[in-house]
Amino acid sequence: MLIRHKGLVSFASLLQELEVSAATLKRDLEYLRDRLGAPIVYDREGNGYRFGSEYRSQKHELPGLWFNERELYSLLMAHQLLSELDSDGLLSRHLQPLLDRIHDLLGPGGEDDAHALMRRVRIVSALRRPVASEHFERVGEALLRRRRLHMRYLTRTRGEVSEREVSPQRLVHYRSTWYLDAWCHTRERLLRFALDAVQVASIGDQLAKEVPMRQVEAEMDAGYGIYAGGQKRWAVLHFTAQAARWISQEQWHPEQQGRRLDDGGYELKLPYVDETELVMDVLRQGEQVRVIEPDSLRDAVRQRLALALHAYD
Repeated sequence: MLIRHKGLVSFASLLQELEVSAATLKRDLEYLRDRLGAPIVYDREGNGYRFGSEYRSQKHELPGLWFNERELYSLLMAHQLLSELDSDGLLSRHLQPLLDRIHDLLGPGGEDDAHALMRRVRIVSALRRPVASEHFERVGEALLRRRRLHMRYLTRTRGEVSEREVSPQRLVHYRSTWYLDAWCHTRERLLRFALDAVQVASIGDQLAKEVPMRQVEAEMDAGYGIYAGGQKRWAVLHFTAQAARWISQEQWHPEQQGRRLDDGGYELKLPYVDETELVMDVLRQGEQVRVIEPDSLRDAVRQRLALALHAYD
């Protein structure tokens, strides 16, 4: 800032303004030049520091965000976590310039440490349903540019393929799968689309319909798991004392309520709008859980257990 405002600043003036030692100032100048790419040069005639001639043709701005070493390593870990969610490497490719810059800021030896750190972080994503990179990129572009999206979409439950025009509102990553919350102009309401079920996607010229994020959250986040929309109901589950050790520490839903039972078990009360995913999660607990209410959920679990038992007869 001193060099930008004054044009030419002597070493003595920098020492006085910054109140640092000569050794520190030299290190700072070297850091600005080598790590941040600032075009600072020493002018022998003027006996001071100024910006080089390239500064006039290409303005140089220092990064708007400053990180210490620990924060840089945290960014590297975040990059690694994100890359594990990105099977085709699309997001990673867009973030590669940032990753390269982080390695530069870490300095000599930092890149080796960074690679060692990233090898020690692993995310296991079971039952992943990969999304075609071209579809993901078009959805992301439409979302950011606020444009409508034309899709050919497979509704798996009915086995039907339909043409949809939607206004993207947000991307959701849930249990190793990407979803799009969007206003469907065919149905005239908010719907959630699985991106791996998109067969064709193209960006339209029309602006997307803007839906307040508060409305999106209220309608799409009220249910259990990925299922949204519909009337909210409450499930009451009783877990055995053995299962209570971990169930009491788990979050099944942000609005859940829990309490210890007299026998050492655990009661979990949570909302849902569609029983499909909740039934699957209850079945995963086997004999460690019982559905207390409502009766419709209890009957659905009992029926699935009977069918499973019949498959082994």
